[in-house]
Amino acid sequence: MEKINAVITGVGGYVPDYVLTNDELSRMVDTTDEWIMTRIGVKERRILNEEGLGTSYMARKAAKQLVQKTGVNPDEIDAVVVCTTTPDYHFPSTASILCDKLGLKNAFAFDLQAACCGFLYGLEVAASLVVSGRHKKVILVGADKMSSMVDYSDRATCPIFGDGAAAVLLEPTTEDYGIMDSILRTDGKGLPFLHMKAGGSVCTPSYFTVDHKMHYIYQEGRTVFKYAVSNMSDITAKIAEKNGLTKDNINWVIPHQANMRIIDAVASRLQVPMEKVMVNIQRYGNTSAGTLPLCLWDYEKKLKKGDNLIFTAFGAGFTFGAVYVKWGYDGNMK
Repeated sequence: MEKINAVITGVGGYVPDYVLTNDELSRMVDTTDEWIMTRIGVKERRILNEEGLGTSYMARKAAKQLVQKTGVNPDEIDAVVVCTTTPDYHFPSTASILCDKLGLKNAFAFDLQAACCGFLYGLEVAASLVVSGRHKKVILVGADKMSSMVDYSDRATCPIFGDGAAAVLLEPTTEDYGIMDSILRTDGKGLPFLHMKAGGSVCTPSYFTVDHKMHYIYQEGRTVFKYAVSNMSDITAKIAEKNGLTKDNINWVIPHQANMRIIDAVASRLQVPMEKVMVNIQRYGNTSAGTLPLCLWDYEKKLKKGDNLIFTAFGAGFTFGAVYVKWGYDGNMK
């Protein structure tokens, strides 16, 4: 029997219309454009500021565009995986809401939570569903409304994050393309350095938790930065070596868009020039699980069939990893 690979056959994306610039941010909190650009590399970020709209709205927009671009029959979608840290509700899943909005009748759906590494983990899970032979068409979405848990009086975290979503379709192929290899890890000691203190079952919502701003992102930036640089750099080098990939035959590196200095460090470790690195942090900021697929969405037209791609990310819980993908179609044809 021929070996089945899972290949990405299309990309859709969505970012909100509202643009929050560094200049506007500097009027809200004690910061400057120069400070943000020097330390993070974000010029502007998109914010979903319409009342009553959550992550599922952006996910739906991205997935709808994906369905239109690929021409896939919604009745043939077998599964939907939504990677998010900002679900519409604790329950039901954002993926179940997406199924309803897209009119998917024959799919099972669930959310996957691995913070900023969510899309990377989701790629492994969705690819496994396809490779099993039991699922032919799987929609994978990375979507986060990070503005919903950002404290806009905290100058250390509020410049970093934005809102956005992107989706890919995975299908089976017997050709030598698709998700070729992955190395994924979780180092659970990251809890003290990056978390939301309240809102879960350990510390349920109360007047106290709201008054003490415990429902926002808490981050010890220096520690997280240090671990992100070392883990993303090490694991990309590892997957490259394992698959015979070098600076000469790597076509694209797609790093999580959290900090320009982290992106530079990963490129430097692989000795890959920056023109081979997908970067859109300056326009969107860190959209958590949305960053990797949004890079694909932005760069799709530059991708060629057979291109060697290395994805890498690092997130809360100190989830991290790298995935090697051999691209399956000429992007400028879609």
